[in-house]
Amino acid sequence: MKKTLNRIYLVLIIIFLYAPILTLMVLSFNNGRSMGKWTGFSLHWYAEMFEDENIMDALRNTLIIALIASVVSTIIGTAATVAIQRMKPRTRNILLGANNIPLLNADIVTGISLMLMFVAFGITLSMGTVILAHITFCIPYVILSVLPRAREIGSNSYEAALDLGATPMYAFFKVTLPELKPGIISGFLLAFTMSVDDFIVTHFTRGAGVNTLSTMIYGSVKIGIRPTIYALSTIVFLTVLVLLIVANVIPARAEKRRKEKDA
Repeated sequence: MKKTLNRIYLVLIIIFLYAPILTLMVLSFNNGRSMGKWTGFSLHWYAEMFEDENIMDALRNTLIIALIASVVSTIIGTAATVAIQRMKPRTRNILLGANNIPLLNADIVTGISLMLMFVAFGITLSMGTVILAHITFCIPYVILSVLPRAREIGSNSYEAALDLGATPMYAFFKVTLPELKPGIISGFLLAFTMSVDDFIVTHFTRGAGVNTLSTMIYGSVKIGIRPTIYALSTIVFLTVLVLLIVANVIPARAEKRRKEKDA
C-alpha cells in the first residue's frame, strides 16, 4: 500500500511539473492561433519562427553569449578548482563557502549588483557586459561540477608524474586534466544551460537593442503571445533537456569505464 501511494504521489508531481510544458509543445504544432482549440497539425509556426528576424537575432545573441561565457567560466572554474584543492583545509573551506554565496543569492540581487558595478566603473551596458555577468554566475557551477572529480583523483598521480621527471605544466595537461575531463564537460554543459536559461541577470546587464531569447519572450508576453513563441520555447526546452541528459550520461559512462579498467 505504501509503495502504491508513493508511486501515485510521484506520478502526480511529474504531471504537475511537466503538463504545462507538454501543453505548450502540443500547441506549437496547432494549425490555428487558439490556445484552447485544436485545429489540426502543422509546422507553420516553426517555419514562421525561423523567418522572424527578431527571433533569429535573439537566438544568435543567446548562443554567442552562452558559448563564450561557458568556455571562459569552464577555464577559470577548472583552474580555480585545482588551486583550491591544493590549499590548506581552512582556506579551502572559506573559499568554497564564498563560492556558494552566488548560488544561494537571489538572481535579482546579483543582476542589480552587477549593473551598479558596471555603471560605477563607467562601463556601457552592452552584449559584453552580459557576457561578463554570465561568466560571473557560471563559474561557481563549474567549480561545483569539477570539485568532486578533483577530490576523487587526489594529487597522487600528479606527484608521481613530477617524481618521474615531468614538469608541472606537462604533468597538469597530461595527467591531471584528462582525469578531470568528465567533471569539466559536466561543468561546461551546466554553464551553457544556465546561460541560455538566464533572464534576470541578462535583463539588468544588457544594453539597448541587445536581446536574448529570454528577454525577447518577456517582451513578447507584454503585447500578446504569438504561437511562434510556443515553437521557440519547445526548441529551447528540448535543447536544454538534451544537454542535461548528456551532462549526466558522460560522467556516468566515464566512471563505469574507469571502474572496469581498475577491475
